[in-house]
Amino acid sequence: MKCSDDIIRLKGIGEKTAKLFYRIGIHTTEDLLFYYPRDYQTFAPPIKIGEAAKDEVVTLELFLPASFKWKKVRNLSIGSGIGSDGENRISITYFNTPYLKSRLVAGSAYLFRGKIKKENGAYHMDQPKIYTWAEYEEKMGQLQPCYNLTAGLTNRTVAKAVEQALNCYEEEEYLPTDILQEYGLISKTRAVYQIHFPKDWDSLMEARKRLVFDEFFLFLLSIRRMKEYNEMLDADYPMIETAWTKRFIEGLPYRLTNAQLKVWEEIERDLVGGKCMNRLVQGDVGSGKTVLAFLALLLVVSNGYQGALMAPTEILASQHFEQISSMTREYNLPFKPALLTGSVSAVGKKELYRKIEEGEVNVIIGTHALIQEKVSYKNLALVITDEQHRFGVRQRESLSEKGGQAHVLVMSATPIPRTLAIILYGDLHLSVVDELPAHRLPVKNCVVSTSYRKKAYEFITKEVRKGNQAYVICPMVEAGDEGTEGLENVTDYGEKLKNTLPADIHVEILHGKMKPSDKKRIMDAFASGDIHVLVSTTVIEVGINVPNATVMMIENAERFGLAQLHQLRGRIGRGKEQSYCIFMNCSDKNMSMDRLNILNKSNDGFYIAEEDLKLRGPGDLFGIRQSGAMEFKLADIYQDSEVLKKVSMTVDRLLLEDENLETERCAPLKRYLNENTGNFIDFRTI
Repeated sequence: MKCSDDIIRLKGIGEKTAKLFYRIGIHTTEDLLFYYPRDYQTFAPPIKIGEAAKDEVVTLELFLPASFKWKKVRNLSIGSGIGSDGENRISITYFNTPYLKSRLVAGSAYLFRGKIKKENGAYHMDQPKIYTWAEYEEKMGQLQPCYNLTAGLTNRTVAKAVEQALNCYEEEEYLPTDILQEYGLISKTRAVYQIHFPKDWDSLMEARKRLVFDEFFLFLLSIRRMKEYNEMLDADYPMIETAWTKRFIEGLPYRLTNAQLKVWEEIERDLVGGKCMNRLVQGDVGSGKTVLAFLALLLVVSNGYQGALMAPTEILASQHFEQISSMTREYNLPFKPALLTGSVSAVGKKELYRKIEEGEVNVIIGTHALIQEKVSYKNLALVITDEQHRFGVRQRESLSEKGGQAHVLVMSATPIPRTLAIILYGDLHLSVVDELPAHRLPVKNCVVSTSYRKKAYEFITKEVRKGNQAYVICPMVEAGDEGTEGLENVTDYGEKLKNTLPADIHVEILHGKMKPSDKKRIMDAFASGDIHVLVSTTVIEVGINVPNATVMMIENAERFGLAQLHQLRGRIGRGKEQSYCIFMNCSDKNMSMDRLNILNKSNDGFYIAEEDLKLRGPGDLFGIRQSGAMEFKLADIYQDSEVLKKVSMTVDRLLLEDENLETERCAPLKRYLNENTGNFIDFRTI
């Protein structure tokens, strides 16, 4: 079997199961091999109720003295019962699991695995997993991989498929031997096997060390090459300064901050300088980066060219389109904007393609649909990417084939310490908007335990009664498989909140697995105030702008990286009213509270990023992950910052010794890059 073979060729995977794999982005056996576990579980022997630490996942052997009672509350099916270990009793609750009615029989004993809560002297457990002794003994004493799943796909199914795929996986070693020895790295083939099925913690760390090294090494190698490539490019669209940008700045109802004016001067200098701009504008949430993007587009359009703004989601693309359309009308700007996303109809796309090619529209806003084959531009001079840092050589080439070398401007609200930003963005010139507009009220924060949840609901109700809105963030879309016990999910939480809050408060859910049209419909309803409380995953973290939202409550806050929590918090505090962020800490570990309290002390994303860098420890390898910054599978720029710095020096040394990887030592590496990335450039051929 080849790595490129469809997943359906694996034994036991039929058409129905294959569709579930496709849903989580696994189409081939290679996709499966590099679909790493998100966490690992150890299954310790069952303990007594009284021995369990608060909020720790444990296994209990419980006897059921009576049958569970089931009731329907609105759309929610609730089952509740009592379990006993002979010394203590514990109440157990299940939501929307009617299939358990026949399984949970009075007078029988079962193994229940989940988090124990203790309130007012009574023990409680929600949604615990149920095991037979035979099932449980299979898992005891081993590190069990836990994968991200979708409804209908079990952890066991994924693990069995991975096991098959590993039987036919072997990869030629592409790292030079001296680098392997210098860092004490195992082979790539062995690392991939051990990351899925480690025999112990040491073998897991050994595998992770190799795979993290590879991610940084290949990434930085391409960045170094990209920098040289970019700096050689002459701009195909000469520009001059125009009066439009100055008039626009003077006409705004507020003054740009000194930081905004400084960064705008840097962007303007790039655009009229003759070489292709390749600049990153890094600024905290709410620092006013969007107006800088609009100014760049205005300079380009007033010189007679086209500009494109590429956003990571359709929601954000639509928001940018509406904002630029509104500004066009209000300030009589020369923009002729168009919105191009995947959900535009085939007929609509055909007409848009014509208008773009003939120059009838000069600002094109959308998702990755902007750089697809069918799109041809008349004179595209500027591409702005919002939170999509890796706009690389291949994307540049695809655009240049559509009509010339374009300037590239990257906008990011991801707060990354400067020491790391210089390494990670080595191919980009860096501008920082390090000042917030004076009119913004700082968000008030609090870090609380789960005992505060009732008060939090009362506070949300009070804010809604005042005419405001709220977000509730959960780490998961739906109830998961092993390793997700105690984590809140959007699907169940939304139903629970509908039954908890007053009936006239409209609660809806939002997550990334929804159809784009459904996401847009819900966000539009939330933006217009028809939805009062939105229960969502982190899909809302980038760019969503609803000034009327004044409360954000983040469940399982300890499971997120601080930089991500700060970006989520940036969705509130955008209006005139005071805003509040409630971080629900579901762990009793002191370190979790210490980390979250950093958010209590400051609303400065760069300070938070630096503090996060200092606090990360070996226990944070799984569970606390930053979102989006570089889209590494395993590597975390905070957790692995020291590795990143060392790899950066190694890559520089390698290229200094053998710039085009021509020696025998580097031949396997060059072969791997050409076969797997198509991104290695021999500059002598340019």
